[in-house]
Amino acid sequence: MATAVELLDAQGVDGLTMRRLAERLGSSPMSLYWHVDNKEEVFDLALDSVLEYPGPPQIAESRDWRGAVVHMLEDWRASMLRHPWSASLLPRRALGPNILSRLELLSKTLSKAGVADADLNVAIWSLWNYVMGATITRGSVDLSDDDRVAAQQRLTRLSERYPTIERSRLLLDNDWDGTFRKGLDFLLDGLARDNEHSSIPGR
Repeated sequence: MATAVELLDAQGVDGLTMRRLAERLGSSPMSLYWHVDNKEEVFDLALDSVLEYPGPPQIAESRDWRGAVVHMLEDWRASMLRHPWSASLLPRRALGPNILSRLELLSKTLSKAGVADADLNVAIWSLWNYVMGATITRGSVDLSDDDRVAAQQRLTRLSERYPTIERSRLLLDNDWDGTFRKGLDFLLDGLARDNEHSSIPGR
């Protein structure tokens, strides 16, 4: 799958064809069908290959559940940012063993941290949505420093209409990594508080 990943990195989803993949492999397009059924299966295999989680095995047993979750999700985001096409494929492809293993490890970690089974799916999908949204936004916003300054200057001229985002200098903020980590902390703080409340007798 390394060749398919290289082609996707270079030309994106629309640029991967069986003919181009065969050319890179030095074979004929028809010979590829001895190994995969169609291009969709190539996408599935390539996607799963870039989402393998290389985290330390002991992370699942760690008592620092927040550290474990942060490590998993930062790695997940970084993996997709290295391969921008992956974020567009993930929501609509069959989930392969690597992403399923990530979800299983995340679920197990949250469960051991005290998240009730009734809330586990909500927690998993909330974190999934956060990682996917942050990744897609980072990949789609490609403004230069000059673009951001110009946008903020325009916002300053409209400050009477948009005073709060002008004051916070929203359009100049490009600390993507810091924002991701702090936003993740907000989510995990909420999970931690909910766990504490759920442990109170009578709740």
